[in-house]
Amino acid sequence: MRIKKSVSKNSVSYSVIENVRDINGKSTTKVVEALGNEDEIRAKHPGVDPEEWARAYAKKLTEEKKKEQAPIIAKYHPRKLINKNQRRSYNVGYLFLQSIYYQLGLSQAIKGIQEKYKFQFDLNEILSKLIYMRVLHPTSKKNSFEQAKSLLEGIHCEPHQMYRALDILHKETDFIQQVAYKNSLKLVDRHSKILYYDCTNYYFEIEEEEGYKRNGISKENRPNPIVQMGLFMDASGLPLAFSIFPGNENEQGSLKPLEKRILKDFELSEIIVCTDAGLSSEKNRIYNTLGNRGFITTQSIKKLKKHLKEWVLDPEGWHITAGDKGINLSDIDDSPNNKNTYFKERWIKEGEIEQRLLVTFSPKYKHYQQTIRERQINRALKKIDKPSTLKKKRANDPARFITAIHATKDGEIAEKTHFSIDEAAIQKEAQYDGFYGICTNLESDPKELIRINHKRWEIEETFRVMKSELKSRPVYVKKDCRIEAHFLTCFLALLIYRLLEKRVDEQFTCHEIIQTLREMKMMELSGEGYIPDYERTDITDRLHEVFSFRTDYEIVLTKDIKKILKQTKKGK
Repeated sequence: MRIKKSVSKNSVSYSVIENVRDINGKSTTKVVEALGNEDEIRAKHPGVDPEEWARAYAKKLTEEKKKEQAPIIAKYHPRKLINKNQRRSYNVGYLFLQSIYYQLGLSQAIKGIQEKYKFQFDLNEILSKLIYMRVLHPTSKKNSFEQAKSLLEGIHCEPHQMYRALDILHKETDFIQQVAYKNSLKLVDRHSKILYYDCTNYYFEIEEEEGYKRNGISKENRPNPIVQMGLFMDASGLPLAFSIFPGNENEQGSLKPLEKRILKDFELSEIIVCTDAGLSSEKNRIYNTLGNRGFITTQSIKKLKKHLKEWVLDPEGWHITAGDKGINLSDIDDSPNNKNTYFKERWIKEGEIEQRLLVTFSPKYKHYQQTIRERQINRALKKIDKPSTLKKKRANDPARFITAIHATKDGEIAEKTHFSIDEAAIQKEAQYDGFYGICTNLESDPKELIRINHKRWEIEETFRVMKSELKSRPVYVKKDCRIEAHFLTCFLALLIYRLLEKRVDEQFTCHEIIQTLREMKMMELSGEGYIPDYERTDITDRLHEVFSFRTDYEIVLTKDIKKILKQTKKGK
């Protein structure tokens, strides 16, 4: 720091000034403190030479700042307008995502891609910012570009470069997934022996089919064209790999090609693939009996052959642990307070494959299903008064409990159709309450198989996070290559978020963590640093503790912000 001497016709004034640089390296001079004119200094400090006192005071401030003990003095004028078109508030929540992005080695992988295609724009900046904005402000690519300006480091590319980048990312999608998986092994222990596979679909705000966008069975019951996504997740709850395929294709055919790719690219061999019944065709099951692979898939009790249904419903021969004395379900506590899970098993041959059928019964699950059905019956009663709503659209539609009578007791054709609750349909469905089946080629302990299958809910939760928190649909890009690149950014955003979630702790919900990142903003104090403009909470404390930097001091000096930025861009 040094003094500035301003000489006018009637007086000499002094102030302390300092050269400062912002986080982008731009240099400027700022006034640290106005000391007043010579008469004012003499009045406050009798017997001193004003200039010598000012120099000594500037030296004192310099020494205090070196020791980081000097408070920051900021002055604002109540009649001075702020500068037009100058951003004053910045998001810093992305810094935690950025730290994981660089630790995954994605910046190095993207650098290699950039050299391969020899283009001029910064592909790493585009991909990283698209990922951060998918978490912080999920929206269209165009809007993501605008919102990225609110990040502490902003964004420096042009919008048209972002769309060109999507074309390149599409070509390197498989390679980027491979890099993300292999480098994630350095960050966490991944349980990739057990893999969960599921499919979902995403709609487009269009009416005509084109490319991947085809009419199919929408998971959200929308009439729009859709694309489908197949996703593998490991037993750690982390996404492993994905593929995109047209909306009118059978999703069963998507498993084998993606599984072959991860076996080759990810160097996996001993895996167990866990799916629901809709994805587990006979061909898929046979494929996962080869080599050191295995399968676990759900099995609908209602769709079993007659003799197997009778075996399932037989109350004899149930167990709590393997090898214990058989239990009769008629003798157990059938209340929801009974938390036990009972099982029976046998080997069956369906088509060309011999497999183990494992069936469980849970009193708690039975009462849950009864509660759901009671609600559906109440909804069915309301539908009876509105015949136009009785068209069944889904297998679990309440209208399945309604029967229509089109004739009188005499056999005459009725003038009106009479609707009523179908008690027989209710009883037929109720007999399966509490039962759950899986098929497998494994000879593992039944409790272990039950535990593995139970975790299938996590991949369903993963899709929910992608659709709700990361808002991966509706999709706003048109070309197939850019659609795949869009889902690559969604996949990487999900992986990075899940890694962050594991570090922070599972005591906080997904919504709480993401909302905290979105709200972590700082106000720039020009020439000094950044002032937190967010609420300090248990989540922000945990984030700072885990990532070993803090943005929640009363003011974070510019030089410290630069250190934080450098720290978040270190790879493992």
